[in-house]
Amino acid sequence: MFASKETYRACIYTRLSRDDGDKPESDSIANQRALIRDYLKQHKEITIVSEHSDDGYSGVNFERPGFAEMMDEIREGKVDCVVVKDLSRFGRNYIEAGNYIEKVFPFMGVRFIAINDSYDSSDKSQSDSLVIPFKNLINDAYCKDISVKIRSQLEIKRKKGEYIGAFVVYGYVKDPEDHNRIIVDTYAAEVVRAIFRWKMAGMSQNRIADKLNSQGVLCPMEYKLSMGVKVQTNFRVHKQAKWSAVSVTRILTNELYTGVLLQGKSSTPNYKVKKRFDKEQSEWIRIENAHEAIITAGEFETVQELLGKDTRISPDEEALYPLAGYVVCGDCGQNMVRKTIPRRGKKYVYYVCSTNKAKKGCSSHSISENKLMDAVLHVIKEQISTVMRIEGLLEMAQSLPENQRNIFNYDAQIVKLQEEIERNKGFRMKLYESLEEGMIDKDEYFIFKKNYSDKISLAEKNIQSLEAERDAAVEKNAADYSWVDAFKKYEGIERVERQVVVNLISEIRVYEGNVVEIDFQHNDAIEAALKIIDTLPEDMKTEA
Repeated sequence: MFASKETYRACIYTRLSRDDGDKPESDSIANQRALIRDYLKQHKEITIVSEHSDDGYSGVNFERPGFAEMMDEIREGKVDCVVVKDLSRFGRNYIEAGNYIEKVFPFMGVRFIAINDSYDSSDKSQSDSLVIPFKNLINDAYCKDISVKIRSQLEIKRKKGEYIGAFVVYGYVKDPEDHNRIIVDTYAAEVVRAIFRWKMAGMSQNRIADKLNSQGVLCPMEYKLSMGVKVQTNFRVHKQAKWSAVSVTRILTNELYTGVLLQGKSSTPNYKVKKRFDKEQSEWIRIENAHEAIITAGEFETVQELLGKDTRISPDEEALYPLAGYVVCGDCGQNMVRKTIPRRGKKYVYYVCSTNKAKKGCSSHSISENKLMDAVLHVIKEQISTVMRIEGLLEMAQSLPENQRNIFNYDAQIVKLQEEIERNKGFRMKLYESLEEGMIDKDEYFIFKKNYSDKISLAEKNIQSLEAERDAAVEKNAADYSWVDAFKKYEGIERVERQVVVNLISEIRVYEGNVVEIDFQHNDAIEAALKIIDTLPEDMKTEA
């Protein structure tokens, strides 16, 4: 304990944080300051030399700018008295607050006053009081309780599909009428769609970023600033931030644009430790159709596949070659490399096996780009023709009564179960008459009654299950043939472009002897359609 002095140079310290459950009106910075100044009018020995505030900072830890500035003044000898409204304004961490009050301040000769707690360290009678540690403990426990309640409330909001982030991803804005809901930002959404469209057309992330910058499109951070959103960052290099490959990739890999809301990806260990850690993916909260989608799920999946392929481009080219990332060696499974060979003033382009090129085995087979492109175009045309024929046969299959048999069977089974329920209800009603007439005793009455009730309950559950299966079957029938449109869109195709490859093809395999095999997307759906067609009468197949 330091010796009492005649005069003190005081710092008024105030703090407010709604995270701690503070009441904004009674605990406002202005109210705290007014209370402290009024108190100090009665203490002529104390002169106010500075004021420091931390508005919006939790009392759980002491890493606050205002508090740090005050401590610097204490170390420099400018301040030897700290005055706060109460102990909770000073801090809510039991250990840290106690350390400052009982060790740091006494060691540095600093008088500490907490007005509403009637604590003044210059009063020797309070030096050994248990009241202050106890109050610090209460403040700590209160903060912990508030933290648990806030975490629980946020978890409930996430599970309800409410958006709880401070900022919204580029392409969306918060609904003015409901800040826990996000809506599409018309302008930014068009930029997002363009980014996905350009990627599927074969442009790299760097090229997309360059194109956006050349068009004068503001990058996400600059766009938010232009909209009046307060954004702080430590990563700005230029006076005005630009689009980069990283920012484009961030958009291309964000599933939020499909209407899916993913929240709770990270957290803090507890209310005292603010360092965040990533949570396991199984712990994330995922809500489908939480908001309006900017791109389709199919477009997003296609782009994710493209990002996983080897799609390097020549520095002199604006976009990827049409087949980049799709051609593999049929023998070893490794990528085929596009190689340009100059000969007699002309350039000849070939695809060669990367394994053989690196002298690590496999055969030396290659195929000219022209031959490969012709083969791919030919197979695509054949596949489109096949799909068109399949579509006609499927329409015929849809018109047949047999095609509705599965759904009809569901309805027939449901009707049968409903009849069974009514029959068992009738038997149960007659039980009492049988009991009254002496045909059965009480034990038999309760046994039969339970038996009929169990049958009714089981039948009702089976009806619910059948209705769910029937609804799913109807939806499946409606969605099963949406893949046909993907092929029909390229009917009459005359050359292979990147967009065609991305939307229709999964892989192109090249074997020795210029043998080419192509795996198309939607193969499973096509095979399922062919099985349906196999059940059609032969004369109907011929007619189609």
